[in-house]
Amino acid sequence: MPSDILQTSFLAIVQGITEYLPISSSGHLILPRVLFGWEDPGLIFDVAVHVGSLLAVVFYFWRQIVVLAFAWFRSVGTRQQNEDSRLAWLIILATLPAGVTGFLFDDAVEQYGRSVLLIAITSVIFGALLWLADRPDKSRSGIATLTWKTALVIGVAQVFALIPGTSRSGVTMTAGLFIGLSRRAASQFSFLLAIPIIAASGLLKGVEFYQAGGTPSEWIVLLYAGLLAAVVSWLCIHYFLQLIERIGFLPFVIYRILLGGVLLTIYLVR
Repeated sequence: MPSDILQTSFLAIVQGITEYLPISSSGHLILPRVLFGWEDPGLIFDVAVHVGSLLAVVFYFWRQIVVLAFAWFRSVGTRQQNEDSRLAWLIILATLPAGVTGFLFDDAVEQYGRSVLLIAITSVIFGALLWLADRPDKSRSGIATLTWKTALVIGVAQVFALIPGTSRSGVTMTAGLFIGLSRRAASQFSFLLAIPIIAASGLLKGVEFYQAGGTPSEWIVLLYAGLLAAVVSWLCIHYFLQLIERIGFLPFVIYRILLGGVLLTIYLVR
């Protein structure tokens, strides 16, 4: 966990900026350690700032989330579907692959997933895939055109986000673009898909931290970091959705490749 308020604030802001942009939050959270010699903040800190980012997406889409939740419960009771209940079921379906895989391989991710070399490689590879997927096409469709098959494709793609440097939002947006969604639709589904997976991860790690006897001061640090990440994430979601149809994903692709090059250089020369 960060040792002072400056480090805590810096890392929380970095998380808030990078979580919903397709540029890998884990790649940026590892940079201060290799550049400035800071201690690894640890997975529990990562989870805390991810939960902050979760609060941001819930607040941003709260009206749609309420509608989806009511529609889903109604569909369970009446077995009648509408567009909203169908989207809710697709989000649940798309969550299952990463949820099950993360539960089974959580220890391996925590032990081997914080490698500078690994993050450098995945940043470049998945950046290139995003570039290939982002082709202007007037025939691209909205989120209502998702089927259980295409939602499952995005869900399977989200499994790769367990590899640090991949970017959860980046890989799900990439999959959405490959199956023909518009930039905004792919981004919106990616943001909604983040809710159950981050919530489950945050609950699991929070229970583990509580059982390990986290001190009140540590909880305060985590709470502060989470709230700061939430504010910054909300701003990023808002402006990203406003601009993505206009600017496309190329700036993020270039940035990812540059980031991967910097990390690879650091790995080779240190």
